[in-house]
Amino acid sequence: MHPTFRRSIASLLAATLAAPALPLHAAEPAVKGPESVADWYDSGQQFIRDAKQVLPNVRRAKNIILFVGDGMGVSTITAARILEGQMKGGPGEENSLAFERFPHVALSKTYSWDQQTSDSAPTMTAIVTGYKAREGQLSVNHTTARGECSADVTASKALPTILEQAAAAGKSTGVVSTARLTHATPGATYAHISVRDWESDRDIHQYETANGLPERSCTVKDIAAQLIDVSPVVRSSLKVAMGGGRIHFYPNAMNDPERSAPGARLDGRHLANEWVSTRGGPSRAAYVWNKAGFDAIDPAKTEHLLGLFENSHMQYEVDRAKDRSGEPSLTEMTEKSIRMLARNPAGFFLHVEGGRIDHAHHAGNAKRALLDTIEFSNAIRKAVAMTDPRDTLIIVTADHSHVFTISGYPHRGNDILGLVKDVPHVDGHPTAPLKDNLGIPYTTLGYQNGPGWRDAIRTGRSRPDLATIDTRETGYLQEAAIPLPSETHGGEDVAIFATGPKAYLVHGVMEQHWIYHVMREAFGF
Repeated sequence: MHPTFRRSIASLLAATLAAPALPLHAAEPAVKGPESVADWYDSGQQFIRDAKQVLPNVRRAKNIILFVGDGMGVSTITAARILEGQMKGGPGEENSLAFERFPHVALSKTYSWDQQTSDSAPTMTAIVTGYKAREGQLSVNHTTARGECSADVTASKALPTILEQAAAAGKSTGVVSTARLTHATPGATYAHISVRDWESDRDIHQYETANGLPERSCTVKDIAAQLIDVSPVVRSSLKVAMGGGRIHFYPNAMNDPERSAPGARLDGRHLANEWVSTRGGPSRAAYVWNKAGFDAIDPAKTEHLLGLFENSHMQYEVDRAKDRSGEPSLTEMTEKSIRMLARNPAGFFLHVEGGRIDHAHHAGNAKRALLDTIEFSNAIRKAVAMTDPRDTLIIVTADHSHVFTISGYPHRGNDILGLVKDVPHVDGHPTAPLKDNLGIPYTTLGYQNGPGWRDAIRTGRSRPDLATIDTRETGYLQEAAIPLPSETHGGEDVAIFATGPKAYLVHGVMEQHWIYHVMREAFGF
């Protein structure tokens, strides 16, 4: 190596060790009126000045926070960006979500070992283990047979996760989701199982019955039990687990504390109580199920916190205030988790999922999906504010996309949830909805398939007349081209955003399972 080049490398290393990895590209753009001609040029020059300040942070990460927006494809990010900007009073297009100002961005190829368009189980398995997996399986390799229910065989096929490896390295760990904690995305961080739907022992029993197997011949533990019965190392490490899914933790002889519905468990176990008893008792561990219990937790005193805030999935963000017992927001859960995990001088690994983005899209309900995406961005903003970019790698990505579209030729600032209105011929003149070939207006947002399909025979026309329909209403279902009971995932690439130590390794078009290898390299494992 030439001495001059060696000195240059040494200088670069010294600079990156001494300074933050990089400032976020820019401050949030202020809401303002129409730009001048010079504004466009000036903003481009500012982008160049900011980009020149970007240096690769070559330090080892003390902490990693992995944010996964379930189903948060690029069209979802774009529409949420615009909606948030319009909620602030601006046109919307110039707005940026918190993670869009991260310096390192790539695309992730989301196919799984056997799916062109994947579900959340193999995609999250790829992200947290570094291996492509089969449809519907959590953190086991692709040689695992479908329906494999032997504990010994499953253990032989298990893939170690980044959470388990962080625990082995002495770091604290945590899992947060607005979905059930036993759902595919959070479940892949700690569970190893051939069927993602085996969330409680009842599900395994139903599989045995359906397949003519003797009762209790399946020895693998269900996903909820695996969260409680993790290895001693992971048990000590796992400081926080919060989300929904009480039904899989309660015995069927006990009703849910908020809803008059029994638990699902047939084995009589009350797993939420076991969380406390197996982690040092009430003096060290806590289980909470409502907002009051959550607020009462002191993150400086409680060592292990289990929060289960709904019988099934948590509320959508727009509906959260109406929950009868109250639920914390994703931002609040993220903040409390970081405060608990940051007590460990060895660092931490935290996974945070915006799980209900996916569910709203499956329902064909864009408004709920976009508002949950905005709250997901709020949680990321909080995490950025609470951590040091010199020692904390934050990765934001999605497991897969959805068949969610932004179309037409609406004018800038057009209501993203409204009808498509064209650019006026004269600036400032009123705009009118554009019409299709049948003379009917249409919305900017839509779905390729799903429950938003309108029955042409029943309505007597090929499309409904939206002129008198409030498409901004929270429960409105955007139109779908193909009738399906549930909208499907999309197969296109999704985005990856990264900031902090080793974030520069995120680049180009990546295989989804490479995200794990970035995290592993950042931790130095």
